[in-house]
Amino acid sequence: MNPAKVEREQLRLLTDLPNVGPAMARDLEFIGVRTPAQLIGRDPLDLYRSLCAKSSTRQDPCVLDVFISVTRFMDGEEPKPWWAYTAERKRKYGAL
Repeated sequence: MNPAKVEREQLRLLTDLPNVGPAMARDLEFIGVRTPAQLIGRDPLDLYRSLCAKSSTRQDPCVLDVFISVTRFMDGEEPKPWWAYTAERKRKYGAL
């Protein structure tokens, strides 16, 4: 969902999260995340590595940006577009 349209009080589906559409929701479900609440306190890099391992594919690093955005949102931050986390991801994790 577009971060500007997210309503924290209306979180029921994964697609209610900022930056999560149907494809990203399927990726999260593929690694066992079925509800937004299951993202609270999760490590975005662990989620990314789980998806890469389970899919046997190196995922685009922007997927990690989305995982950072949704875990931060579920931990209380305001919704931001996934690309707001790209520079931080590059600094923190380098080339994946």
